[in-house]
Amino acid sequence: MDEDFTWRESDVPAPGPGQMLTRTLYLSLDPYQWGYRRSGMERPGDVCHGRTVSQVIESRIPEYAPGDFVFNTNGWQTHGLTGDGVSIFRYMFPRKLDPAIAPISTAVGILGMLGLTAYGGMVVQCQPKPGETAVVSAASGGVGQAAGQMARIRGCRVVGIAGRAEKCAFVRDGLGFDACVSHLSESFADDLAAACPDGIDIYFENVGGRVFEGVLPLLNRRSRITLCGMISQYGNTDRRDAGEVWRETGKRYFDRQEVAVHGLAVRNFVEDYQDRFLAEMSGWIRDGLVKYREDVWQGLERAPEAFRALLAGGNFGKTLVAVGDDPTLDAELRARRDAGDTLGAVPGV
Repeated sequence: MDEDFTWRESDVPAPGPGQMLTRTLYLSLDPYQWGYRRSGMERPGDVCHGRTVSQVIESRIPEYAPGDFVFNTNGWQTHGLTGDGVSIFRYMFPRKLDPAIAPISTAVGILGMLGLTAYGGMVVQCQPKPGETAVVSAASGGVGQAAGQMARIRGCRVVGIAGRAEKCAFVRDGLGFDACVSHLSESFADDLAAACPDGIDIYFENVGGRVFEGVLPLLNRRSRITLCGMISQYGNTDRRDAGEVWRETGKRYFDRQEVAVHGLAVRNFVEDYQDRFLAEMSGWIRDGLVKYREDVWQGLERAPEAFRALLAGGNFGKTLVAVGDDPTLDAELRARRDAGDTLGAVPGV
């Protein structure tokens, strides 16, 4: 709701010792951010949490110089301080970006925490094997796109769940999933069963609710689930824990089929898996094995509108807000962005 957000303006801060000032170029919007507000981690008046791609303006950190591009966590603001003594989002130190390797927007998308989330859940936790059936909900979203393609690379038969017909077509024809089922269909449960004739070995959960209920009867013995999110429940005002309700709903199926259920927190994979993930994902993108799509909104003032659209399923791909001018864009990409096209176009589609 509009009343949940307040626009504030203040002077741009000066960096102190061990700090740097950056200007935000891209702000990542993700469903988990709703949980910050719901859980009380963000209080009224706080800057909304958000990971960002930024450019260094002034630095008092030897490793960073003005002009450098970094992945950091400025939140929903045009400028921010990063470094010593900065309490806001301090757990995540910046990572320097090279525009020659990949578009810098991918640092908050397919080559960022989004991609690592998918990697941690699908590759590390669920360990897909050739011939298995993997089902991914919210398959046209940023995490879903990545998770499904990783399962396909590992030799799985991959079935996506999405909404509108254009999203299902993109998942199937653009990303190479074997099938995609619409959760908007009145016959969703039957459609999913038809798409999974051998049952489900892996389920990557992004949605919950009716989608989850359709998956449960199809779970095979010793199948694996990674619980990434439950976007269908994020607007629910019921104070009961959504994860608790989700587990109660699935308990009899989990027990009967000996299902392994994994909670998913990306911070648990940064230290041990980030370098491996970046190396593998960069290669997959370079070789055309992984494709991605971005849903780019123009201007920080549109962040609340974009966030509402994301939670309502109105996004198409990884949701980003272009907060500042990206100097790395070539003329073609700049023209496409100005025309409202996505930056991360899928090659050959």
